[in-house]
Amino acid sequence: MNIANPFTPTFGITPQYFVGRDKILSTFMDGLKVKTADARRMLLLSGARGVGKTVALNALENTAIDNGWLVISETAIPGLKNRLVMEHLPTLLSELDPKAQIKRITGVQIPAGLGGVNFHTEQKYVASPSLRSQLTTLCDFLGKHSTGLVLSIDELHTGALADLQEIAATIQHLFREGRPIALIMAGLPENIDKLLDAPGITFLRRAQHEVLGALDYESARLALELPIQSEGLMWHHDALQNTLEISRGYPYLIQALGSCIFDAAMTLQQRELTLELVKTAAESALTLVGMNVHRPILRSLSDREQAFLYAMAQDEGFSRVSDIAQRLDVSSNYISQYRIRLMNKHVVYSPVHGKISFAMPGMREFLRRNKVQVLPMWEEKS
Repeated sequence: MNIANPFTPTFGITPQYFVGRDKILSTFMDGLKVKTADARRMLLLSGARGVGKTVALNALENTAIDNGWLVISETAIPGLKNRLVMEHLPTLLSELDPKAQIKRITGVQIPAGLGGVNFHTEQKYVASPSLRSQLTTLCDFLGKHSTGLVLSIDELHTGALADLQEIAATIQHLFREGRPIALIMAGLPENIDKLLDAPGITFLRRAQHEVLGALDYESARLALELPIQSEGLMWHHDALQNTLEISRGYPYLIQALGSCIFDAAMTLQQRELTLELVKTAAESALTLVGMNVHRPILRSLSDREQAFLYAMAQDEGFSRVSDIAQRLDVSSNYISQYRIRLMNKHVVYSPVHGKISFAMPGMREFLRRNKVQVLPMWEEKS
C-alpha cells in the first residue's frame, strides 16, 4: 500500500478534518454577517502549546474568505506596523482600486498626430506611515461592496507592544465609526495576560476571549476516525479507545498518535489499526510531543517552576501541594505562588482543592525520562 499519511503533527498546519471548534467559527461568522460593527468581530484565542491556536486562526481566516472578506495574516514580531503600512495595505489598495495608477502627460512630440504623447505613471497609493488612513480607505472601499477586512495576528507577545498598542487604538476608532473590520489574535496565556495588563490596550480587553484546551470526546474521536476512513482503513474498537485515552483530547498529540500509528500500519501493510499497533507507535508519538511541546515549555519556565514540576512527577496521580512543599523543603504557603504561576500558564490544573495534576498528557513521563538534579534554591525570588 502506498497511501499518504492523512495526519499532520506539524505546528500551524490545518488537519485534514478540523473538528471541535465549531462554536468559535459560527460565532465569528455571525459577527461578519451583520452590517454594523459587532463585538463578535473581536476575538482573542489563548492556550498552551499544541492546542491548535494557529490552526484555529487558519480556520477563522478561511471562514472570513468564504464570506467574501479580505484577510491580512501576520505575526506579532517587531516591525508589525511597518509591514502593514509599507506592504500589506498598499498592495491591497492598489489591487482593489482601478484608479490606483494615475497617468500624467510628461511631454508631447510635435506634430502630435505623427509623433506621440509621453506619459509618466504614478501610484495613487504610495507607502504611507498612517495606519489609520490606509485602513479607513480600505474599509470604506470594501464597505461599498458589502464586505470588509480581517486582521489576523498570531504569536502575541509584548515584544511588539508598541505596534499592538497602535493597532488596537486604530481599530477602536474604526469600530466606533462603524467600519467593516475584524481583529482575531492568538498567543500563549502568559503572553496574552502580559499584553492585556499593558497600558493602551483597553480596547483588546473587551474582545471575546476563548481559551482553547482539549477536545471533547466526540471531537477527538472524529479527529482520529475520519482521516483513517478517508483512506479506506479502519480502527479496531479497542485500538481507537486506547488511543483516545492516551491523547486525552490534546490536539497535537491526536495528530502525532494518528500519524505514528498510520505509519506503523503502512509498514506492516495492515488496513486495520489494531491495539498492537497503538502500543508499538504510542512511544514514538509521545517522544514527538515531548521534543516539540514539553521541552519548549520547560525551557520557558524559571528554575523554581521546573523544580515544582519535577517534584510533581514523582507522584503517580494527582499531587498534593503539601507533598511538593515537603520535597522542596519550603512552606505550602510559599510554594503556592508557583502553583498559581503554572496554572496561569496552563501547565498544571487543580481538579479539587489542594490537589494538582499536569494539564498536558505525557508531561509526567517526559520529566521522568529527562531527570535533572533539582536544587531547592528558594532564597531569591524569580
